[in-house]
Amino acid sequence: MASTDTTPKAAKSDDLAGLEAGLDALDAVQTHRTPVREVLVKKVLPPVLAVGLVLVVWQVLVSAKVTDETKLPALSAVWDSLTDMWLKGTLLDVVWTSVSRGLLGFLLALAIGTPLGLLVARVRFVRAAIGPILQGLQSLPSVAWVPPAVLWFGLNDAMMYTVILLGAVPSIANGLVSGIDQIPPLFLRAGRTLGATGLRGAWHVVLPAALPGYVAGLKQGWAFSWRSLMAAEIIASSPDLGLGLGQLLENGRNNIDLPGVFLAIVLILVVGIAIDLLIFSPVERWVLRSRGLLVKN
Repeated sequence: MASTDTTPKAAKSDDLAGLEAGLDALDAVQTHRTPVREVLVKKVLPPVLAVGLVLVVWQVLVSAKVTDETKLPALSAVWDSLTDMWLKGTLLDVVWTSVSRGLLGFLLALAIGTPLGLLVARVRFVRAAIGPILQGLQSLPSVAWVPPAVLWFGLNDAMMYTVILLGAVPSIANGLVSGIDQIPPLFLRAGRTLGATGLRGAWHVVLPAALPGYVAGLKQGWAFSWRSLMAAEIIASSPDLGLGLGQLLENGRNNIDLPGVFLAIVLILVVGIAIDLLIFSPVERWVLRSRGLLVKN
């Protein structure tokens, strides 16, 4: 029987080419950058409005005398404290004292937590021995390490960094372990087939494949670093340590200076959010975009 297909070969070729182009378009990752105006509207404006709403509610409570100013200071009083520190030239010094400690402590925790996480994830004996301890350390409040650290090292920077490390290393290590556990076994087998074993496999296969979980662990590690540092500065305040944000908060309490207390709280919050937005959020977006999980910036 003669074929009844009268479709021209050229038409079939065009259909096939269109189908392939459509599949390629589905697989392609959109890399065009979002316009600055759209970024401002979608990412900057919402938090600014949220902060503005909090400030409005704060001022309304003060103006309506819902609570006494000895419990909730007026915004103007907090602003006066900020202006006074700025005019005296102490504001940036106080912020930098804590930020430099926090970042250096985090980098030390990164240098320790990354190889520790690799060992725990890849060596069964180490995982069985240390894995539960890391989980327990992560749930332990950082403030609990301040008294023994003071007894070990005294009131100095070594004490501060010890508290930061004990708070941040478990989070970084556990984040990396979680990321490695989620790697498809096929990736690891393919890496071994291509000769990527040992340190080479860890660098070229394991770490890149575990990046999403690893970055999440880094973000949590920074949060623990910052919280640990603030706890250490509040409890172990000393003139020899310099004036950081934690000491500023504690000095406000000792001097019954409520505007100073709220100013310290605001500065601690602002620094923590700024580090996350300027460092970790761009890294996280880059990781997601490189895997096709984020269409736009």
